[in-house]
Amino acid sequence: MIILGIDPGLAIVGFGVLDKQKGRTEVVDYGVINTPKEDTLPVRLEKIYKGMCALIDQYKPDQVAIEELFFNTNITTGIAVAEARGVIILACMNKGCKLFEYTPLQIKQALTGNGRADKHQVQFMVKAILKLNSIPRPDDAADGLAAALCHSQTNQLLAGTDIK
Repeated sequence: MIILGIDPGLAIVGFGVLDKQKGRTEVVDYGVINTPKEDTLPVRLEKIYKGMCALIDQYKPDQVAIEELFFNTNITTGIAVAEARGVIILACMNKGCKLFEYTPLQIKQALTGNGRADKHQVQFMVKAILKLNSIPRPDDAADGLAAALCHSQTNQLLAGTDIK
């Protein structure tokens, strides 16, 4: 089963692709979709949409896990990120993907056992669980892998296919 994990953003969309088979989970790929801040919002959203469609076409995920948004203080930035997340969801739905959403707390809890874990703890666990030589960079790519791992470890549809 191919799982695509997404960390939504406007400037940077992080993604991680996992291949989960009985008894093992392997990293297929990870990276980011970048949009230049000099571009207008509609152009940036189009780049995200096309980038997502290309990822889905390339990896043909069986399921997609996307992180829900958490707004702290900057609502203006939050609105733009929400628009980007909407475009990501639209791309997934238009491509017929099975989409699952997880809060940041759920992702942290699934990977570290602590819903209040910091970014470094989550990144360390991504590296450890997937047996990588180093923490994936940039951070957004590690977050995409974290979303995919959360889904692979917690979703009832995947019960019985534990990571070994």
